[in-house]
Amino acid sequence: SSKDARAIALEALDAVNLKEWAGHLPAELSGGQQQRVTIARAFAHQPALILADEPTGNLDTTTSDSVMDLLVNLNREKGITFVIVTHEEDVARRCTRLVTIQDGLITSDERLVEIGNSEEE
Repeated sequence: SSKDARAIALEALDAVNLKEWAGHLPAELSGGQQQRVTIARAFAHQPALILADEPTGNLDTTTSDSVMDLLVNLNREKGITFVIVTHEEDVARRCTRLVTIQDGLITSDERLVEIGNSEEE
């Protein structure tokens, strides 16, 4: 029902700290807020997997860190797996696994033990 859909949407917006912005138009939101709304829409129905193409690509460093904190927390708390495509090394290093592709070929596959530390497989 539309009441259920609204409740799901508000819960998703609350998870990305944007519940109070629910009635605003996209043009009234900052780039970081718009990105968080996109993430909320992606996980509203609790998928097992979310594909994220450059989720921090157009964001400043502070907002990028905030978005990555959100993705890491959603992974840990809700068990959602994220496949993130990025050119940003610092974003990639926040993940638990790092697969590097160059010229269409996998050139490395690392399991990252914890943020900032890696271990070659």
